[in-house]
Amino acid sequence: SCPRTTMTVAFCSVSKDFQDCRHFFYMQVPPGGLWYGAPSSICQRYMDQVHYATLYDTHRRLPIYSAYIFRKSDGKRRVDTPWMYESQLVVADETGNMRPLPLSEDKPPFIEDTQAVLEDYTDAIEYKRCPLNPDIHQAEPPQKSSIYTLTNVVPLRADLFDNFWNPYLDRIRRRLNNFCLGKTFVVTGVTAAGDNIRRDNRDRIGIPKSIWLAYCCLRFDLNSPYEVRYMFPSYAGYALNSHGQNEVVEVPLKTLESFIKSNTDVDVVIFYKILADLQPKECI
Repeated sequence: SCPRTTMTVAFCSVSKDFQDCRHFFYMQVPPGGLWYGAPSSICQRYMDQVHYATLYDTHRRLPIYSAYIFRKSDGKRRVDTPWMYESQLVVADETGNMRPLPLSEDKPPFIEDTQAVLEDYTDAIEYKRCPLNPDIHQAEPPQKSSIYTLTNVVPLRADLFDNFWNPYLDRIRRRLNNFCLGKTFVVTGVTAAGDNIRRDNRDRIGIPKSIWLAYCCLRFDLNSPYEVRYMFPSYAGYALNSHGQNEVVEVPLKTLESFIKSNTDVDVVIFYKILADLQPKECI
């Protein structure tokens, strides 16, 4: 964990097993099969509170997934929060401050070795910064502000981000607002391809081949209309991050796990499975 200092705006903690933020995972178990690349487990702290968890690939400077608890909200966005970076990915004994960008004169050494910076997106005009944990799925100002770290961001094609993914996130927000009666666990992630955003003739950020989301809500409105009833307790969606193929496809959780496996050749379990006779409503 990260100690508090008088200079702190936000904290992060980097560990091997999410020991400080396992409560953001269903059954407190991170997804299985997604541990590829060179990942760092980040417990995303802001104003002394842990708000979500991110598995981050420092080699490709790309989050593999962010896991969070959905908070009922009105869908308003936070517009006054500066973008931040994770200082613990730069210096092992760093206090853990999640520091705002752009960087000041005391720029830490090697920051660009481990994570993206705003300059990486300057000339990548066909892409937009897409937070995996979106502010419209959070309620209070600190929760919304905590998502503005580049370790929670992937590059999405602008047309996908504006015309398909953002409307899908709002559709999920309204669905969970209206019909989920308890806690909703959400995991949003990507499958990475071989392409990269380049800057100064260097590969800087891995470009996802696709983006996906899955949610799990065990306590839901049993009287909900059929067109949403079958989307509980769990459901998912994905979209290809390529030109002209941007529609978000909503699918059962098992279908998403099969889709991810087809892209990674790894068996994936997003929400931990237990014996059905112990909990018949588990998210499978």
